[in-house]
This record gives sequence, structure tokens and C-alpha cells, in this order.
Amino acid sequence: MADRRGDLYIGFMTDAPLIPASPSEDDYVRQVTAAAPPPLLPEGDPIALFEDWLARAGETEPNDPNAMALATADADGLPDLRMVLLKSVDARGFVFFTNTHSAKGQELAANPQAALLFHWKSQRRQVRVRGRVEAVTPEEADAYFASRARSSQLGAWASEQSAPLPDRLALERRVAEMALKFGLGKVPRPPHWSGYRVAPQVIEFWRDRPFRLHERLVYERAEGGWTTSRLYP
Repeated sequence: MADRRGDLYIGFMTDAPLIPASPSEDDYVRQVTAAAPPPLLPEGDPIALFEDWLARAGETEPNDPNAMALATADADGLPDLRMVLLKSVDARGFVFFTNTHSAKGQELAANPQAALLFHWKSQRRQVRVRGRVEAVTPEEADAYFASRARSSQLGAWASEQSAPLPDRLALERRVAEMALKFGLGKVPRPPHWSGYRVAPQVIEFWRDRPFRLHERLVYERAEGGWTTSRLYP
């Protein structure tokens, strides 16, 4: 490794920094002089504000604007984290689908609480959500499963998600077996595949501002509605 105090470098063949340097004063000045968005003002409904931000992200993010980091914890409190896709959102909460036998499914069975993080780099925005988790109804799970591509439906039957996999061929063999099992008929939803809804107790909206003086607007669920507050960056 190149010996440069204070910097981490990729390796012997390049001097390109692995971790980008902090913005310079000039970088911040350019950001300040650029067209600045209006102040982040409280809205009556945080879900409506989230939907607006998600729509904006859909116009600029190159891949999966609905991607979110899902944090769970097991029965001992050890945290776990992975990326999943948001499939619906309304006043009741944020919904995703998965194999209920997976690590996340087992952790949610033991500790039905979770946190979400949406990070939209192109928008310089992020949203954090914390709350209790509940299963969606069988009707909701059936409806979403029916909307998936057939290959994805077969994959849901074939994959023992989070279980040890001997090799890639074993997975491909199981997919082929499921294809033969269901033939050209309808693929029903597996009993071990469903959805979860994160019912938000706290939603924080974060927006990048120059000199790391970011905006943080927090909504907390209260009796009859939401309260709002601001946090230091």
C-alpha cells in the first residue's frame, strides 16, 4: 500500500484515494452560490412529503429509487442490515416483501421492530423511519405476488433464503424443479413468502446543506397526529 499519512489508498497500481477527500472551502462556496432550494418546512402529513421526495428521486436516481436499508435485531439485540425494495406506502406504513424463513423474517418474529433508511445521492436527501412491524394481510401478499414476473414467482419457491447453499447449480436445479412442478399453470404464493409493514413512529427528513450544516426535520407520532421538531446536524 502507498504510505501516505491520513489517506487510505486502493493498492500498488494506483494513487487514486479509496476514500474521497472532504470538500474544500471552494467546493462549499460553489454549492452556496448555486441555486439553493427553499428551507425545509414542516408539512401536515409526513407520508405526503415522503411521496414527494420519492417521486423526485425517481426522476434522477439511476437505479431503484425505492431501495431502502432495512435494520432489524435478533432476540439477543444483535443488529442486522440489508437492502430491500419498498413496494407500497400509505398512512399505515412502509411495505416490503420477503421469505418469512429468511434471517430478516426470523429476526422480525423475535423482535417486531425495524428501522429504514432511504438515501438518494442524486438528490442529496435521505429519510429515516423507525417503528413497529406487522405482517400484511394474506390478500395483500397474494395481490403483490400475482403481480411479479413468473420467473420471480418460481424463484420464491426455489430459494431457501438465508440457508446455506452448496453451489449455484443447486439453486438452478431447484428453479428447474419448480418450473416442472407448476408447468404452464398459475404459480401460487408460497406459504413462507409474505410482506411486512413498518408502522412509523418516527420519520426524519434530512437534506444536505453547505458546510455540513444539514437540515433535519423530525416527525413523531402523537395522539391524533404528528409533532415536528428540528435537530442539530
